[in-house]
Amino acid sequence: MVLELKLNAESFLAGLDLDDLQDSDDAANAQSYDALQARSGAEIADLFRAQADAFLSGITITAGASTVALSLNDIQTPDESIPEVARLSFVSLAGALPAGTTELKVGWGQGYGQIVVRQQGVEEPFTGFLNGGETSAAIVFSGGSALGFGEALVGYIPVGFDHILPKGLDHILFVLGLFFLSLRMGPLLWQVSAFTLAHTVTLALGALGWVSVPGSIVEPIIAASIVYVGVENVLSKGLSPWRPVVVFLFGLLHGLGFASVLGEFGLPDGQFIPALIGFNIGVELGQLTVIAIAFLVVGLWFGQKPWYRKVIANPASIAIALIGAYWVIERTLL
Repeated sequence: MVLELKLNAESFLAGLDLDDLQDSDDAANAQSYDALQARSGAEIADLFRAQADAFLSGITITAGASTVALSLNDIQTPDESIPEVARLSFVSLAGALPAGTTELKVGWGQGYGQIVVRQQGVEEPFTGFLNGGETSAAIVFSGGSALGFGEALVGYIPVGFDHILPKGLDHILFVLGLFFLSLRMGPLLWQVSAFTLAHTVTLALGALGWVSVPGSIVEPIIAASIVYVGVENVLSKGLSPWRPVVVFLFGLLHGLGFASVLGEFGLPDGQFIPALIGFNIGVELGQLTVIAIAFLVVGLWFGQKPWYRKVIANPASIAIALIGAYWVIERTLL
C-alpha cells in the first residue's frame, strides 16, 4: 500500500498546530517556520526524513483489527519557496497490508490540519475530508465509495465557508470594505452581486484549469483591491457609477485566489460540478455571515446615528486600507 501526500513539510518541522491556525505569522513559533521557509528544498527534505518517525506517529492505517506500520518512501520539496505562500512537498509513505485485506481506514493526526483522502486506480473512488484527529470511513479496495451528487455538494460547502471564516482575512476585509460604503441595501446589493458574479466565473475557470495566474501576481492585486475599497469609502459619498465595475474586476482576481485554494484541496473525480457549486455556496455563506455580523455589531446599533460615517465607517475603512497597503508591500517586496 502506498499513501501519497501533498503537504507543507515546514509546518510540521516547526511544530505548528494547523487545526486552528489561520496565519503562520500568528503562531508562537512563527520565526522557526519562516526560517525553514528560507531554506532550500533539499534541506527541508533532509530535515523531514530525520523527523519522519514523529510525523508518522500521527498517522494510523487500520486494516480490520490490525494497525499497518508505515515508513517514509520519499519526499520531494521544491527548491525555492514563495513569500506568504505555503511550499508544498510531495511525500510518499508505504506499508504492508495483512493478507486478505479488502478495506482500510485512515487516521489523520491531531494538529495536522485538513486533508482530502482520495482513492486512486479504481472506478467510483472514495473521497473523504478529514480534520486533525479524525478517521476516515472504510475505504473499500474495489471502489464503489465515490461521493454522490448531493454528498459532493454538501461536503464542499464547509470547505468554501472555512476559506472565508476563519481563514480568509483578506477576503473578509474586502467584504467589510463593501459593507462600510453604505448601509443602504441598494449599494450593498450592487457591490456584492458584482463581486459574486466575478469570482464565480474565475473560480470555475481556474478550477477547470482554463485560467491560471501565479499567486505572486494574484495576491498583491487582492491586497490592492482592499486598499481601493477602503480609500474610496472615505473619498466618495455613496455608490459611484464605476464602483460595481471595479468591484467586478477585483472579484475576478479574488476568484482566482479561491481557485488556487480549491486546486490545492482537490475536486472528486466524477463530481466536479456539485463540488464546485458546494464550494461556491460555502464562500457565499461565509461572505453573507461577515456582512451579517458587521450589521449586528455595528450597523444595527449605530447605522442611523448622524456621526456613524465620521466616527465608525471612515476610520474602519482607513484601517482596512492600511492593512491592505501593508499586504501589498509585503506580498510584492518581502
